[in-house]
Amino acid sequence: MEVRIRERKEILADLTNAIANDELELDYQPLLDMATQTTAGFEALVRWRHPGRGRVGPDKFIPLAEESGLIVGIGEWVLRTACRQAATWPAEVSLSVNISTRQFSDHRLVDKIVKALTESGLDHRRLELEVTESALLRQANLPTLKAIRELGIRLALDDFGTGYSSLSYLKRVQFDKLKIDQSFVKDAPTNAKSKAIVETVANLARALGMTVTAEGVENAEQMRWISGRCDQAQGYFISRPMPAGDIAAYLQAERKSAPEGLAVATPTAAP
Repeated sequence: MEVRIRERKEILADLTNAIANDELELDYQPLLDMATQTTAGFEALVRWRHPGRGRVGPDKFIPLAEESGLIVGIGEWVLRTACRQAATWPAEVSLSVNISTRQFSDHRLVDKIVKALTESGLDHRRLELEVTESALLRQANLPTLKAIRELGIRLALDDFGTGYSSLSYLKRVQFDKLKIDQSFVKDAPTNAKSKAIVETVANLARALGMTVTAEGVENAEQMRWISGRCDQAQGYFISRPMPAGDIAAYLQAERKSAPEGLAVATPTAAP
């Protein structure tokens, strides 16, 4: 216990200076459009390359960043950096960025989002912000979510099914996408309960005009099963997260292997 506490303190102390020391990096995981079998966008995932510890897993530092409040500064860095890098991608490829619940405590959040878009030149219609159900528990966060969407930025409800999963959230906030958590996707082909949950959630989301994304697709069986049930897929079976420098080659290889005449999915602007 003492060793764990000491390590926790050391990691937290080093994390405080991670941005200033240029130790944070972004990897991107593709979101595959099931209809066209092409990349619709990429989700930005923050990584920490510690000078002594090497690459520190997000499971070790993200919870600490959340608890300490450092996630507010890290989240701002992620948004700014991701927008700048995504501005160099093809116009039809979107960017997804996670917004922490703690970031909603920053009353300048909307202004910082606008600034990141303005400075990068990224079209606001290409940006999608992912939030978890915990962000919806505070009534004070709802006006911020509505203000973000009024900018034409898409909103995605992440990890659906792992929290309260209250249907009232879907009524109070107009989401563009619902992401079904990997805990349901992984055994949906063989587990009747998971299958029923995924199909029910997908049908509900479509009825509300939302795109449905299956997270954590890790094998061909899962991929075959979600085909026709979900609009997008994300997971290791499609691709592991990659650094920004690999994206151009990834998209080029995808275009070369795509059947001739296949349409490329284009993100639609929020109404």
